[in-house]
Amino acid sequence: MSNRLTVHRDGNAIYDIVIEASYDRLLDEVKSLNVEGRKLCIVSDSQVAPLYLQQVKRILAACCGHVGSFVFSAGEEHKNLDTVKSLYEYLILNHYDRGDMLVALGGGVVGDLCGFTAATYLRGIRFIQLPTTLLSQVDSSIGGKTGVDFDSYKNMVGAFHMPSLVYTSTTTLLTLTDEQFSCGMGEIIKHGLIRDGSYYFWLIEHADEILRRDLTVCEQMIFVSNKIKRDVVEQDPTEQGERALLNFGHTLGHAIEKLMNFRLLHGQCVSLGCVAAANLSALRGGISPEEAEAVRSSFKRFNLPVIIRDMELDPADIIATTKSDKKMDSGKIRFILLRGIGEAYVDCTVTDAEMMEGLKPLWGGNYED
Repeated sequence: MSNRLTVHRDGNAIYDIVIEASYDRLLDEVKSLNVEGRKLCIVSDSQVAPLYLQQVKRILAACCGHVGSFVFSAGEEHKNLDTVKSLYEYLILNHYDRGDMLVALGGGVVGDLCGFTAATYLRGIRFIQLPTTLLSQVDSSIGGKTGVDFDSYKNMVGAFHMPSLVYTSTTTLLTLTDEQFSCGMGEIIKHGLIRDGSYYFWLIEHADEILRRDLTVCEQMIFVSNKIKRDVVEQDPTEQGERALLNFGHTLGHAIEKLMNFRLLHGQCVSLGCVAAANLSALRGGISPEEAEAVRSSFKRFNLPVIIRDMELDPADIIATTKSDKKMDSGKIRFILLRGIGEAYVDCTVTDAEMMEGLKPLWGGNYED
């Protein structure tokens, strides 16, 4: 199986996605980007830097003029403009210019923040994605969506800025906690649900190997998920239509994430949102109630939450919070629903009453209407 995908725009190749078992080929890949004599700044966080920063720094030092690093405190709460400001100051004080490059080494928080900084520093410089979590390897590192949170509003400030390279080392999966690994599965199951039913069923069939982190199976899984996201992004690079399908489960998931003040991880909230969206799809007749229950079971199989255990969370508040989501379209919520397993569509007619009904199974069907 090939371990390389190329992302195109307007018929032109703009960057490669490379999947390898280690960082052994990273030097050759970065060399091809004409970085000789340039400065590279590796942006990482306090969890990832102790694991991989020095290794990546040594590799990159062999192909450029200077390698610096900027490490910030790990966590979604640090994905904000204050951290971006500190990174701007580092780049200015160390005289990074438009020919230099940033390197995002970490999960989605690092990739989003580094990419946003690259998009806005000196009106845009190049950057590389080195995703280290399963979630970032299959989702946030691909497609050029960058951004930071503003107050408690997720990714409210951002820009589209394509990376120059995405390089995944699958061995980084072995240093993830079980919770972090499962969070990546939330996006992966979503890929199958929206575009490829056979892939969705393949995931269920290979659940044991995936949960054991069999790297051969995981590499195949990452490749297929990357291809699905690549294909969607190529058709709609700035989310005017088709790319919105990638938001399946995210409308309600982001609302839950905000109201929980990020106590649940992104992939866990996506799981809850996907279960609710599957329920809504069954209410609309797109899939059967049995298929909606099977979707719920698939997320549970990969150790993702399918029930909200915080009884203080009010479903009415979740619905109200969706109204401030950046995916609103002329005052209407753009919902992604299923008309079959592997086939998603955009719907702007979902009512509050339907959302309330769709959310009900997240409370075991027991909350007060």
